[in-house]
Amino acid sequence: MEAKATAKLVLTAPVKSRLVINLIRGKKVDEADNILKNMNKKSARLIRKVLISAVANATNNLGLEQDKLYVKEAYINEGPVLKRIRFGSRSHIDRHDKRTSHITIVVGYITK
Repeated sequence: MEAKATAKLVLTAPVKSRLVINLIRGKKVDEADNILKNMNKKSARLIRKVLISAVANATNNLGLEQDKLYVKEAYINEGPVLKRIRFGSRSHIDRHDKRTSHITIVVGYITK
């Protein structure tokens, strides 16, 4: 049994967020939550919210115990890019891309 949670259009770069999400993949939920709590990154706070939501989906909708949950899948896909302009040197206009992400976490149940 597994439960899933997704956050879409999160304003953080996928490359930076993948560094954080690689640390929690395959870990138990309590251990992953402690790792994310102690990281000083914006993406860690956003990923932690999605993890808490996935655990809540598993406990409330499926009736699973939180102690036996682990992070089965965790991945970040690229979202749409917000294209903005910024003035460069000598009145030149540079493009400033604001990248977005889709964060998905799937928690599974340990049956041993």
